Formats: sequence, C-alpha cells, structure tokens
Amino acid sequence: MKLLIVDDEAPARAKLSRLLRDEADVKWLGEASDADEALLALQAQPDIDALILDIQMPGRTGLDLAMQLLQERPELACLFCTAYDEHALQAFDLHAVDYLLKPFTPERLSTALQRLRGRLQQRAAPAKGGLVSALQQLQPAAGHWLVERRGALRKLALADIEWVATADNYIELHAPPETYLERRTLADFLAHPATAGFVRVHRGHAVNASHIKQIAALPHGEAQLTLSSGQELRVSRSYRDQLRC
Repeated sequence: MKLLIVDDEAPARAKLSRLLRDEADVKWLGEASDADEALLALQAQPDIDALILDIQMPGRTGLDLAMQLLQERPELACLFCTAYDEHALQAFDLHAVDYLLKPFTPERLSTALQRLRGRLQQRAAPAKGGLVSALQQLQPAAGHWLVERRGALRKLALADIEWVATADNYIELHAPPETYLERRTLADFLAHPATAGFVRVHRGHAVNASHIKQIAALPHGEAQLTLSSGQELRVSRSYRDQLRC
C-alpha cells in the first residue's frame, strides 16, 4: 500500500507514521499538513492508494478534500482519523473506509487497516478477470462461504463467522481475527440458504446466533449482544423481537 497521512499536527503525523511503518505491506508513506499539500503529493505520487485524513485543518477540511477527491479520483480510499466524532455520518456519506477517533489504540488502527486492505482488494478485483467473480456466484450451501483473498478463493466455515456488517456496497464478514470484504448486500447474504443461522439485529449488521454469549437489555427497547470474541453489538428496537429478548 502507498499511504498519505494528511494532518496539520506534526505529533499526530509522527504517531501514525511510526505505527504504519511497522506494517509489512506499506511500501510508501507520505505526509501532508493540509489539503493543498495533499493535492501536491498526489500529483507527485499518482499511484497513492489511500489517504488517512484529519478533519479539522487550516483552510479546507479533510471532508472538503475527500469530497473533491470523490469527484476527481474516486478510486482513492479515504480513512478519517480525527478527534471529533460529530462528523462520522458525513464521512461515511463520502464512502470513508473507517472513522478512527483520536486517541486510538494500536488494535483499533489494526482494525481500520484491515478494512482498508479489503477495500483495496475489491478495487483491484476487476483487473483479475471474471473467474473469481463468476465463482463467487456459486456459493456452497454445506456450511461454507467462498471468500476472495489476494485473487484466490478460499472456503470459510460459516460457523467461524461471528457477525456480518454493511460497508457501503459491500459486506464485512467478521471471523476474528480475520475480516473479509465482499461486494453484495446484507439482505442478499441473509437470503442464501446456507446462512440460516444468522439473525439480523440491526439495519447495519447481522449475527451468527451460535456466537451469542450474552444479551443485555438497554433503555428505549434496545439490547446489547456480547459475542464469542468479546465483540459487543447493538440490537435496535425494531429487530429485538427476533431474539425474543
């Protein structure tokens, strides 16, 4: 991956740079202190894969820059890294890979990078020809799901998938510690005969019922699930009846 960090605070850039340089698949890492410097860097390095963007910067914000790039360079992935949580919805409207809230842990950064890798793999998929795409339509119905990784298909046991989340036009298949990205809707996934053990508990995610370890009631008719890995997921009021809780 070729990544560009865009942040007006030098310590924040230094922290991210230090963590990212330990990633084996980061082959180039650049820095910019504002939107104008970022555009110059993109001209100098036109094959940059993704930007890690702060939001509040002098001049144009990271959201402004992402909006411009969405029009001019839609193939670029943007991962926001900011101290302000109120911009999250707008960021995802701009097809953000993730929204990393400062201060973050190395583990949270690792999750964001996994999502970024998945997005970049999907972006590269059309160049691999139609074989992978065609085979993905032939999902097995005997306890497995076909997932794509580095241009090859592998069989993933459905029992290993704890939950499935929507991500723009994709779904994320979470089989801790791995996450796989697939271009299909959550409704399509749940409609397949092989996924009968999954229950939709929110507009944005479904869970493998066999991995539910605890259900806790919350105010306003909602609930919270704890899964085998310790992951906690919200159950919205409109889907709570499906869990009979």
